[in-house]
Amino acid sequence: MAEKTENHDRRIDYVEFNVADIAAAKAFYGSAFGWRFTDYGPNYCEFDDGRLKGGFTDFGPVRPGGGPLVVVYARDLEEVLTSVERAGGTICRPITDFPGGRRFHFLDRDGYELAVWAAA
Repeated sequence: MAEKTENHDRRIDYVEFNVADIAAAKAFYGSAFGWRFTDYGPNYCEFDDGRLKGGFTDFGPVRPGGGPLVVVYARDLEEVLTSVERAGGTICRPITDFPGGRRFHFLDRDGYELAVWAAA
């Protein structure tokens, strides 16, 4: 346990989203990115992308457009963009170059803006 604490000190460990519909959030992120889920009662669901865990809850109001930008990494940016669109996401910033790679931004079904990037 000490090793995890030392390696993860001051690094993002968890991301939590207030969503309107937990089942819809699970369907979107499961379809778009293949995330896995663990339900903890009717008002909370943990997601696991294989590297980072977070949660979906309906306890608070949905806060689209607010909070930090969550960025997801992808080896194949175009494939993930297509997956996001198929899952019902809205591309709000098309693929653009930046020093070190390329990225796009999208809105999920609750209006949260996220980004996906790939190395150059």
